[in-house]
Amino acid sequence: MLHSENINRTDTPHQNGLKPPQRRTALFHRFILLAKERPLLFTGLCILLTVTLMSLFAGVIAPYSPKHQDLYATYQPPSWEHLMGTDSLGRDVFSRLLYAGRVSLWVGFVAVGISVFIGLGLGLAAGYFGGLTDELIMRLTDIMLCFPSFFLILAVIAFLEPSLVNIMVIIGLTSWMGVARLVRAETLSLRERDYVAAARLAGAGSVRILIKHILPNAIAPVIVAATLGVAGAILIESSLSFLGLGVQPPTPSWGNMLMEGKEALDAPWLSIFPGLAILVTVLGYNLLGESLRDILDPRLKR
Repeated sequence: MLHSENINRTDTPHQNGLKPPQRRTALFHRFILLAKERPLLFTGLCILLTVTLMSLFAGVIAPYSPKHQDLYATYQPPSWEHLMGTDSLGRDVFSRLLYAGRVSLWVGFVAVGISVFIGLGLGLAAGYFGGLTDELIMRLTDIMLCFPSFFLILAVIAFLEPSLVNIMVIIGLTSWMGVARLVRAETLSLRERDYVAAARLAGAGSVRILIKHILPNAIAPVIVAATLGVAGAILIESSLSFLGLGVQPPTPSWGNMLMEGKEALDAPWLSIFPGLAILVTVLGYNLLGESLRDILDPRLKR
């Protein structure tokens, strides 16, 4: 018995038939194959992975604190000491850019999480139950869509204190309409499928049918919409911060860094680097969203 147990323990690391170096080689080949077959997906993933890791490890990568001031080194151009220069208070732009990435990504994920949660619930209810429920939800959706989302957000923030939490919640509460309409359309089609009828005949309740049978089959367009929604939320947060209604200084965000750069046109690095950060991040999410749409939508497969 002891001898057999020792053999099993010895064989466990290689039970898949590949040694660790071989597994790493196989993963590398898959990585290269992904880059060749889907270059847009590969590019988007690389961009987002880089931005996310640099933001998460800002405390390790950043050479200075984002709030550290050096009034003897104001408006310094990019150099080896300050890779992206300094601002009007002598703060290191590179360090602030890294920490600002945390804010933008946090806003994007939380806001989209709120909008997807609301949109999923309302879309499933409207598409499955139909009738008066569908009519009420869709008319509410139409009313919300009548107002330009950015101006609606501006109107709401005018009555509230500008803060990170308020921005995330407001963006989420005003951007669920597209998800609701997508989910409703999918649910209207799925509720007529044979497996849903069989579940009803088997005595399954509406909640069980929605969660177990309809939701998993309607989630693909939601994933795409959520990916693109993160990019939209980052743009909205940056716009609000640029107008002074978003994240308030001294907390750095890409938007309020752009606002500071607007006041110092003779120091173009203050605007160029935050603008590039927004551009690259939004581009990464758009590339990822478009690629996921091609993968998850069978109608687009060639």
